[in-house]
Amino acid sequence: MKSLILNTKNSPVLVVAIFLTVWFFISFLQIFPEYAFPSVQSVYNSLLNELLSLRLVKDLVASLWRVTIGFTLSAILAIPIGLYLGRNNKIRDALIPILNFFRFLSPLAWIPFAILWFHIGDKPAIFLIFMSTFFPLLLSVISSISTVPKIFFKVAKEYKYSNTELLQQILFPAILPQLLSSLRICFGISWVVIVAAEMVGCQDGLGYGIWDARNSLRLDTAVCYMITIGLTGLAIDSLFLRITNIKSIKWGYGK
Repeated sequence: MKSLILNTKNSPVLVVAIFLTVWFFISFLQIFPEYAFPSVQSVYNSLLNELLSLRLVKDLVASLWRVTIGFTLSAILAIPIGLYLGRNNKIRDALIPILNFFRFLSPLAWIPFAILWFHIGDKPAIFLIFMSTFFPLLLSVISSISTVPKIFFKVAKEYKYSNTELLQQILFPAILPQLLSSLRICFGISWVVIVAAEMVGCQDGLGYGIWDARNSLRLDTAVCYMITIGLTGLAIDSLFLRITNIKSIKWGYGK
């Protein structure tokens, strides 16, 4: 039993080792030319150069800053609006079709408008992050409120709760687990979108780094940036997962 647990814990390391081994043999056998399929060694050397020059670090900071600003703006607006619409059925039912329309609209479709409205730099990327996360998060908050048992609101009305007390003692604790899960998913969306956003409207960032490596035919450098994007995304997702597993916020309205 102990050996089974040990194997389970070590399985991610084993999978990574197998992946690197397959990668090594494909490049060693020269199934693809080096410029089209960089070897593990060339990617490692490129990663060292990018880290020593601090270019990769600066691009990572730039991307994280843009995602944080765009994601925070969408959360600041989507959560209170979602709370309001979730408690006002008539307004919610009137707006749901248009909200769903924008939710299904790819944020990349806004790229021409983002460039025309905000030119190049941070603003178009932040705008695209906002558009990619605002509508999914808004609809998730609305949906979360609809799952709260109606008896909770009847009790609050019986005890003459104010709107502030209703929010603090019933609504927010009840939807918090679902809200955190939605924030986790939306942040993942924003982390994917930032790569495409920086390819067309920025002069730095992880997306721009991949685009620049592609133009220079340096796929080894592009792979370095891809690895950085994936590892950073995993780290942030793990942080959200740890928060959602905190006992004091897991219960929702089931406590």
